[in-house]
Amino acid sequence: MKLGAFSMSLSVKDIKASKQFYETLGFSVFAGDIEKNYLIMKNGNALVGLFQGMFPNNILTFNPGWDENANKLDTFDDVRTIQKHLKSSGIKLESEADENSKGPASFVVLDPDGNAILVDQHV
Repeated sequence: MKLGAFSMSLSVKDIKASKQFYETLGFSVFAGDIEKNYLIMKNGNALVGLFQGMFPNNILTFNPGWDENANKLDTFDDVRTIQKHLKSSGIKLESEADENSKGPASFVVLDPDGNAILVDQHV
C-alpha cells in the first residue's frame, strides 16, 4: 500500500515561536499562511506542519498522490482504496471518505495507542 508523502502535523501554542524553532533546526517554509495559523516546514524530505488552534493533538499525516514536494505522482493508491483495505481488515475509522467520490478526500484512523493518522488526498 502506498500512502504518499509523510508529515507530522503538530498542534502548536505559538506558531511564530514554532516557526523560529524549526528554522533554527534547518527547516524553511514550504507552504501555508502564518496569518491563517498554519505553515508547512521542509528540511530535505522531512515535512512538519505547524497548526495553531486547529486540532488538540499531533497527527501523523499521509498524502496519497503526492511526493514530498507536493508534486502529483503518476501512480498511487487512492485514499478510498486504502480506506477499504483498512475496513476489510477490521480497523475502525474515526472519519471516512465518501467511497462514491473521486479526487480529494480524507479519513482518520487511530493507532492502538490513540495516535491520530490522517490520510489526506489532495489530487
